[in-house]
Amino acid sequence: MLDILKGRGVKGANGEKVGLGSIRRPVIGLALGGGAARGFAHIGIMRTLLANGIVPDVVVGTSIGAVVGGLHAAGRLDTLEEWGRSLQGMRNILGYLDIRLDGSGLIGGEKLAIRLEEAVGQTLIEDLPIKFASVATEVRTGHEIWLTHGRVVEAMRASYALPGIFSPVMIGDRWLVDGALVNPVPVSAARALGAEIVIAVNLSTDVFTHSTTIYQHGARPAPAAQAIAETPAKRRFPRFFSPEKTVKREFFGSAGRPGISSVMIDAFNIMQDRITRARLAGDPPDLLITPRVGQFGWFDFHRAEDLIAHGTRAAERALESIQETIDVLAPTAEGATPKAVE
Repeated sequence: MLDILKGRGVKGANGEKVGLGSIRRPVIGLALGGGAARGFAHIGIMRTLLANGIVPDVVVGTSIGAVVGGLHAAGRLDTLEEWGRSLQGMRNILGYLDIRLDGSGLIGGEKLAIRLEEAVGQTLIEDLPIKFASVATEVRTGHEIWLTHGRVVEAMRASYALPGIFSPVMIGDRWLVDGALVNPVPVSAARALGAEIVIAVNLSTDVFTHSTTIYQHGARPAPAAQAIAETPAKRRFPRFFSPEKTVKREFFGSAGRPGISSVMIDAFNIMQDRITRARLAGDPPDLLITPRVGQFGWFDFHRAEDLIAHGTRAAERALESIQETIDVLAPTAEGATPKAVE
């Protein structure tokens, strides 16, 4: 079989070396989907592909996929991996949540932006060694925006600006938010940038099963008054906290009661799952990698090591299919006829 992935020649039936001049390497695109902390699985996938000679020429990402893709394109993926592995618990995560009550999102996002700035600085997308695009959504129009020029940091930040959680990002004359609202796994963008073979990564495969409808479901018979009467005193007369601590408590919720973040993220998960199914059905990738990371929460950044391992295993399972697809779809150079190789 032709060793197309690494661009090496092979030996023909008579033992002579057969060059690959008649077969050019296909343009490989990687479409990285959104999923917040689950996106650490992208790192394991990326590492595995590169280790096996599968080097993407085009990388397109949505949300956390844009962060991983942008840092890879800038040669700074190690920085993200080291940061993720250094997080020891939720307390570390809380340190990056700059809660604000006077903006258009609960989290300003400045602390995270500073970390990204430290990694890639003022690097421009057009100066990256490979093609890269970050997918975002324009707030007022719902337009799908492909960020292919400008600062990498701004493109990544706009793509992960989850509405209501992070503040929108102004780029040019447009207010932009999370690209998963319109294109959670951006296969179409990878093809538009010239990819002949698209490998896509969907992080929400096992978050939900097939949708269903539950009929004739109503409220429990217990009256609301009884529930109020049984409310613990500490809930009725809460202690005084600083505004930031109070918001963080409401943000994450408590036992038996979802917080603002969990309600919004669950709703976003449902929407993203439905949109992903529809987009992938209409424009399927050539290969789809689906790490089983549904048991991880959106803010489980401190579980980076486990997530990276899940991504590695998912990529390893897909390697044979990827190799076969590249061999089959490898385009022939114009006017040339590939040599038969045994």
